[in-house]
Amino acid sequence: MIGETRVMLEHAGDPEQRTLAGYRKHGGYQALAKALREMKPEEVTEEVLKSGLRGRGGAGFPTGRKWKFVPKTTKRKYIAVNADESEPGTCKDRQIMENDPHQLIEGTLLAAYAIGAETCYIYVRGEYPHSIAALENALDEARGAGLVGRDIMGSGFSCDIWVHPGAGAYICGEETALLTSLEGNRGYPRLRPPFPAVEGLWKSPTVVNNVETLSCVTHILRRGAAWFSSLGCEGSTGTRLFCISGHVKNPGVYELECGKFTLRELLMDLAGGTPSGRPIKGVLPGGSSMPVLTEAELDVRFDLDSIAKAGSSLGSGAIMVFDDSVSAVDVALNISQFYSHESCGQCTPCREGSDWVRLMLDAVRRGEAKTKDVALLLDVLDRIEGNTICALAEAFCWPVRSFVRKFGAEFEAHVAGRASA
Repeated sequence: MIGETRVMLEHAGDPEQRTLAGYRKHGGYQALAKALREMKPEEVTEEVLKSGLRGRGGAGFPTGRKWKFVPKTTKRKYIAVNADESEPGTCKDRQIMENDPHQLIEGTLLAAYAIGAETCYIYVRGEYPHSIAALENALDEARGAGLVGRDIMGSGFSCDIWVHPGAGAYICGEETALLTSLEGNRGYPRLRPPFPAVEGLWKSPTVVNNVETLSCVTHILRRGAAWFSSLGCEGSTGTRLFCISGHVKNPGVYELECGKFTLRELLMDLAGGTPSGRPIKGVLPGGSSMPVLTEAELDVRFDLDSIAKAGSSLGSGAIMVFDDSVSAVDVALNISQFYSHESCGQCTPCREGSDWVRLMLDAVRRGEAKTKDVALLLDVLDRIEGNTICALAEAFCWPVRSFVRKFGAEFEAHVAGRASA
């Protein structure tokens, strides 16, 4: 029987955990006190590096290594917390922000101390008013207690944190677009290099980390890198939050150790299988931007590297399930409609290509496409991918291509006019 290992969500059901007093009752801010009194900034970075923590926002880049990219300079440095949780199917970060906001604040302060930042911004999805309110309240408490602001805990380290609501654009979840938006401009992604750790906010070194990533940092510094790396498996250490939605009996947000079970065991045991008892047809294991896995591929071990070898990714931790009553053409079309709408329009292949993909899939869905159009669709996807500034193009190319290749018979049936719906 698969069970949860609750670390970040251990006290999520306790309303007092949202308050400073409740957070401190369970060891809150002990990690910060330890770091400020006993550790040099570089030692904090080394501890995170030793833990094996990888970013929880989607890319899975080693967190400690990202911090090490920040140059040793007297130039002002920043932490930007990516709380723009816009990936369809993803709702994990809001669980932390709304139920345990001080956990995120402490992790943010630890990251700031490690890289020498005195200003941090938490960029929150604009449609998350409860998250914004919870963070603002927690920051007011922390400032009042001398945990945020000047000379924190009498250590000489000063750092302030500000909440910045986003404006509802999916693209601002991309780290460089987030920085552009923070600067007061339209959220356009930037060419890299230079990477944000070298030249980010206002051309200053900036580390961009996800909410869940920084919450993990709090526990790594409190309990140690060895403890954290003992959870999960090699390459996927610690616990991760997963949002399971779609055709399952038990949807919700779960905190799990990766590598301890297969995707099939997760869906049939913890999530309870499909409500109707119908077979699972496909699973998007990391949000709508990831390639689909079919029922025959569900016996893969559930960790970053194993899912990658299977041809997909854990991405943002959103597991989206659909049974065999669902049309693969409909899912592909729905995905393309979303990304066509959310393209920022900066790059021609994405701006024009996302619309073309949507229109071609719509023609397939309505039975108005020709036989050659399915091959043409794949050719268009190949020409889009890898030719844009950010990865939004890949975000619709990967899943659409996977649906066409793995459920080709359904696309051909629509073209031939044999589809039942």
